[in-house]
This record gives sequence, C-alpha cells and structure tokens, in this order.
Amino acid sequence: MADIQTATASPAVHEPPVIYRADYQPPDWRVETVSLEFDLDLSATEVHATLGIVRNGDHDRAVRLDCDGALPQTLAVDGQPVNWRQEGSRIAFDVQGERAIVTLSTRIAPDTNTQLMGLFASNGMLCTQCEAEGFRRIIPFVDRPDNMSVYEVLLRADKSRFPVLLSNGALVESGDLDGGRHYARWRDPHPKPSYLFALVAGDLVATRDSFTTKSGTHVDLAIFVRAGDEGRTAHAMQALKASMAWDERVYGLEYDLPVFNIVAVSDFNMGAMENKGLNIFNSRYILADPDTATDYDYDAIEGVVAHEYFHNWSGNRVTCRDWFQLSLKEGFTVYRDQCFSADMGSEAVKRIEDVRMLRAAQFPEDAGPLAHPIRPDSYMEISNFYTSTVYNKGAEVIRMMATMAGPERFRAGCDLYFARHDGEAATCEDFVRAMEEGAGLDLGQFRRWYEQAGTPQVQARLEHDAATGTATLHLRQNFTPTPGQPAKPLMPIPLRTALIDRDMKAHRGEMLVVLTEAEQALSFTGYARAPVLSINRGFSAPVNLDVARASGDLPFLVRHDDDPFARYEALQQLVIDRLIADIADMDGPGAAQGHAVSLDEIIAVFGDLVSDQRLDDSMRAEILSLPTEAFLGEQMLIVRPEAIHVARKSLRKAIGSRLLNQWRIVHERASSVPYSLSREARGARKIKSLALGYIASAEAGDAAMVAFDQFARADNMTDRQGALAVLASMQADQRETALDSFYNRYQGNALVIDKWFSLQTGSAHPRVHEQMLELIRHKDFTLTNPNRVRALYWPFVSNQAVFHEASGRGYELLTDLVLKLDPLNPQTTARFIAPLGRWRRFDEARAAKMRDCLERILAQPGLSKDVTEQVVKSLE
Repeated sequence: MADIQTATASPAVHEPPVIYRADYQPPDWRVETVSLEFDLDLSATEVHATLGIVRNGDHDRAVRLDCDGALPQTLAVDGQPVNWRQEGSRIAFDVQGERAIVTLSTRIAPDTNTQLMGLFASNGMLCTQCEAEGFRRIIPFVDRPDNMSVYEVLLRADKSRFPVLLSNGALVESGDLDGGRHYARWRDPHPKPSYLFALVAGDLVATRDSFTTKSGTHVDLAIFVRAGDEGRTAHAMQALKASMAWDERVYGLEYDLPVFNIVAVSDFNMGAMENKGLNIFNSRYILADPDTATDYDYDAIEGVVAHEYFHNWSGNRVTCRDWFQLSLKEGFTVYRDQCFSADMGSEAVKRIEDVRMLRAAQFPEDAGPLAHPIRPDSYMEISNFYTSTVYNKGAEVIRMMATMAGPERFRAGCDLYFARHDGEAATCEDFVRAMEEGAGLDLGQFRRWYEQAGTPQVQARLEHDAATGTATLHLRQNFTPTPGQPAKPLMPIPLRTALIDRDMKAHRGEMLVVLTEAEQALSFTGYARAPVLSINRGFSAPVNLDVARASGDLPFLVRHDDDPFARYEALQQLVIDRLIADIADMDGPGAAQGHAVSLDEIIAVFGDLVSDQRLDDSMRAEILSLPTEAFLGEQMLIVRPEAIHVARKSLRKAIGSRLLNQWRIVHERASSVPYSLSREARGARKIKSLALGYIASAEAGDAAMVAFDQFARADNMTDRQGALAVLASMQADQRETALDSFYNRYQGNALVIDKWFSLQTGSAHPRVHEQMLELIRHKDFTLTNPNRVRALYWPFVSNQAVFHEASGRGYELLTDLVLKLDPLNPQTTARFIAPLGRWRRFDEARAAKMRDCLERILAQPGLSKDVTEQVVKSLE
C-alpha cells in the first residue's frame, strides 16, 4: 500500500551500525573448550574463565572478543599477562601460534542488571539469559552462534542463600566448602554456542519425575520453583513428558542427557529459553492450578514447554550459523510445537488460534514499516528480530513444505536434515536443501518465501459453463511493496481446494493447487450446477485471499463445508463484509458497496451454529466469536477506530438480543458441567463465557447479575476471569465489587495480579484512559518486571478505539512509557514502538500525532540501539 502521508524530517540521530547477512565471515578464532568458575553474589559476582582457542584459517589477525560492560580485570595467554586494547564493543589482543589457552576474570553486579541479559538477579535468585548476545555481559567471548564449545562450569556460593546451583549438562561433583559455602561442578559434553549457556542459583524447591527414552535411557526430570509454588508445576511436568514422547514418536528424536531441568523465574524478557539441559522459563509458562490459571494458560504452558524441549534438536543439536538464520530454529520449532498442541487437543481449534495470532501480529508487521523477510538481510540490533515474522510466518513456511511433501516425505527430509547437520551451525538454505533431497521436492522458486517480506495477495474466481458442465478456477497473485522491496518475483502458493456440490453438499475430494504463475486457470468437468469454492482450506498458505462469490456462497460454506477452518473463515468473512458495509453506510446512504448479506441472514447463521450438534463447544466458541476491532481495521485502507467500534458493538448487540434465549440456554447448560481438564469441560467453559458476553452485549437487564453470579460461584480461574472480563466493560456496581474481590483474593500472586491489570486496560469501559493513569500509579505496578509492564500496556495499545482516541492521549501515554523504560530494559521497550509505527494507516490528524511521538522518542539523548532502530525504520 502506498503511503498516505509523508513523514516530516526526523531529528539528527546517531544510528547504530548496520550488520548485513551478505558480509558473513567465519570467526577468526574459535573457542573449543570453556572452563568457567563463578563465585556468586547478588552485588559482586566474580568470574574466572579458561578458554581453549584455535586459529580458524590461515591469517595473522588478532583475537577479538565481544564485550558488553564486562571488561577483563585480568587476562593472560598461556599463563603470561598480555596487554589488550578496546575496539568499540570488543577487546583485542595478539596471539602467536595456532592454539592458546586464554585465562581472564571479570567482576559483575547482577542486582543492577535491569536489562535482564547476561547474569541478573530476580527476587534474591541469580539466573542468566544469554540469547541473543548476553554472554558477552558475563565475560568477553567470541559471542556468536557458529562458535560452538564444550563447557565445564564450577559454581560456588553461600549455601544458605543459594542452596541450589544449576548449569548446563550433568552434575559431576558437588560438596561443602569452608565458611558456609558450597560448590557444584557441571559438564555439558555437547558443543554449544554461548547463547545456550545457563546458570541458576537460588533458594528453590524441585518437583521431580523421570522419563525413559525409547532406547532405555533413564532421564531425571526436575522443575525448580520458589517454595510454595511446587503445587502448581504438575501440568508443566506432564507437558514435558508428553513432549519427549511425542518427539520420539513423530520425529524419532531422543533426549541426549541424563538430566533435564527447568527453572521458573519471575523477571524474564522472554517466554522461555532452551538452554541445553537447563531451560529457564518465565514463571507464567510453568505455574498453573485451577484457581489461578485459565484453560488458555494451561494450553500456553503445554505449548511453550514443548517448544523449548523440541529446541533440543531443532536449535541446540543443530543451531544457527548466524542470527540471520534465526527462523531456522524458531520457525521450525514453532511448527513442531503447533503440531504437538494439535495432537494433544483439537486440531481444528488449534489451527484457528494459530491463524488468528498470525493475522493479529504478523500480517500487520508485514504491511508496515518494520516488514522483513523471515531471513532478514540486515539489522542494527538482533533482539528486534525476535518477531512474529521470524517465528509465526517462519512456521507457516515450514507448514507449506510439509503440505507439499506429505507426512512421509516431510519426515524423510527432516531425518536427512538432522543426520547431516547434527552438531553443526546451519543455515535456512541447509534445511531447504535437505528437504529437497529427502522429500524429493523442487524448492527453487519456493526459496523466495525466505527472501521476500510482505503478505501475498491472491484473487480467486470460479467460472461455470452450464452448457459443458465445466467449472474453471481462475487464480492470480500479486504483492504490495515493502521497505527495500518495491517489486517482487512470483512465489509458489499451495492452496488446498475443494469444489462443493450445491445439491449433495459434499465435494469429490480435496486437491492441492500450487499457484506458481501470475495467473493460472484450472478446469473441472461434471458440474451441472456451479459448485461452491472452498479454497485455502486449513489456511494452507499465509496469504490474503480475495474470492469473488455469489451472495449465498458464504452462508452455504458456514453450514456445509467439511473443513473446520473453512467454516470458521466463511463466517468471519460474512461478518467482515457486513461490518464494512455498515461502516460505509455511516458516510451516507449508498456509500456501501459489495455483496454483504443482510443482518437477518447473519442472525440466522449464528442461530443455526449455536445449536449445531456437529460442533463441539470449543469449536462452537471459536466460530461464533466476532473478528476483533484491530483485525477489522486491517481490512481498511484508512483505519477508522470509532466507526469500527460502533459498528461492531451494534452487530454484537443485535446477535446478543435477537438470540438472547439461545444464549441463556447455552450459558445454563455449560454452567452445569463440572470442572475438569477434559476436552468437553474446557469447551463448556469456553462457550459459557462467550454466551455471557453476548447476554451482556444485548444489554439485558439482569446481565450484570448473571455475570457477577458466574464470578462469585466460579470454582476455577477460567470462569472467574471470563465473568470479570465481561464485568470490566460494564458500568454497574458489580464491576467494582468484582474487581476489588479479585484483587484482594490474589494480592501477592504476581501472575494473577497481571490478569487484574490487563482486564481493566483491555476493556470497553468508557473510562479506560483514566483507569490507566490510576493503574500506572498503583503500588503493584513496576517498570522493572517485564510481565507487569506488558500486562498493563499491551491490552491498552491493542484496545484500538481506546489507544487511538482522537485526542492522542493514548499515544502520549505510550511515549512516556518508552522514555522511562528504555534506560532500564531496551529489549522490552523496543516491542512498544510498532503501534506508533503504524501511523500511515490512520487519518492525517492521528498520523501527525503518532509521528510527533516517534520524533520525540528519537530526540531522547542516550536512546538504546534497540529502540533507535525501530523508530528510525518507523519514520522512514
């Protein structure tokens, strides 16, 4: 899409250097062995390192070690002190010969490390986060993923303060020392890059279990948490064991160490980290029980535990050559965890959830100033490329290969990839080549999915010739320009397709149509009447699809398509068409164009689905959920927040009021299902809260009482939060009573109080801005905990009508956050630039306010390179 405004000149700013994929060179020196000794302390940790280095190639260049603050206090080569020099973010020194032993020491202060990268403190506990470039904050090092070393780690600490000492690999020795101290020595036999190094020291308790691999190897499993939290680890442990068994069954991959440890940490930038043998998790993805975790939380824990475990092979045993290849491990592993979760629950529901996330985060990213290929060509700060494009679109690219290959051939390609590159730092091209050879695919044109940004646009039209009984499918693909890529070559787009007979309400079989040209036409015979086109079934390709349809086609697909995702998609499009027409009608009679069905037809379709016995409750809740306001905005050239909000609210009210009796019946039926984690009970809870939302939207006189009754009677967090989410948007006395009750019940439980913050700032209450200001000043809000920051601000900026309120005060609130948070935690801060970077999609008044905020941020002295990169690109 062409820009609708031109950015004003940005203030002069020192931009960080750009790193290019084309400039890749192997390291001049490799570190083969690493021996680390830590004398651990919250405020003064001493690190002693012995590095076995080897010259890499025929050259006479100096040793250069990456360094971010942790300058060496001592440094010697083969026992002799050497003078080192600082060269920007590296130190350099000369070494004679092909090999050497380098010894060095550093002194670091974990308790002042608010960036939460390297070694940092979290509530009296010490832990590390080294991906992507955190290890250099511990010692100077060849801190890049293609430098793979064997590690031995000795940890020493006060035993009363840090009774648990953990690192990668297996524990080989431990014992007591003088002065109330103790030690633990860990050894990891598998070469790994420094970003996979980990240590944890703290006062922790463990939930223990074991797993026996298919070859008979016994593996000790442990999840370490703070005392009192151990009762909330059972689900995570079960997810770990299920993941280990699934990876053996589906990919033939066994775990390769005698121990697998997980630690839950309350202060963490990411969701979790796959460090070899010692996974460190944000506590929100470990701790769960019915009283404090929703069904969504349970699913997220299962998925993230699986993701990090699967990294043992797709990320650790085979790692990335450089950070441009990040999707090699992340895209592939996201695909693997998506398939695992689909096998553990409902494949159809999981697919809908994954596509919804893709469209909510990745499609806007692809359509904005921060668009980039899943294998980027350049970056200023690698932390900025932990994006939905690299992860979620990367998973879709793997899924397309799996679709084209079929299960057996895809597995053969994966087997070849792991066998060929085990113990290596590989590239995306290595994976594609293994898939070509192992699966027998020609992926020459397909490689463009790795090279090009942007979401392909596909137009489809089905033409019918009654005289010959021939149906002809016409397809066309095109691309919109993205930064640095104004024109793009064609890509192969695999579209699962079926033609459904209108009389039989069935198809003759699904086919895979691969669109490779700008335009293609395929003909099918034997159709006396025009069939109904079902295309991109299962969302087989991550594209924007524009299908020319007769007016009754979408209701027909909703009622009769046998592909669950296609049914969901048809109803979503039915609703989108109606809402876009309603918004256009706000401009005056006759402004609406297109073939939107009537409100009566929408109500009739919803009514049929509410009672459709072919649907289980979980799928019913998915298909009957309206598109979000943000997604509706993505369907418009210029986003109109107020109009979208009014139109969606009006439709929701109509569906609620005209089907009110049905919603009450559904709510009452679902309320009678006892709590359990069975699929049926989870589905009942899901449809229960959806029905409650429609009852409230109908503005029924007893809506607040029904919601409060669900809240008060709830014996689980899913029902309690579902009711509170409805109450949070209402102007009723029960709202404040429920919010106070919730807070008082869970005060002190950080993860649940995060929910309390989010429910208020993500609500449709008319005073969200005022409540936001109150919550910023709340005694439980802090800028030093990323979970709390995200809990308060992400629902707010995602609340389209609120954040984009015409005065611009939402933009100012976000800008204030960025300026305060950046000095503390640049990585978390940088994630908040994207909402302002979408200024081109809004009217001139809003766009000017958003640009002003970006320029205000850019003018801030000492701005981090994380934030600088995002702002500069957003203003270009």
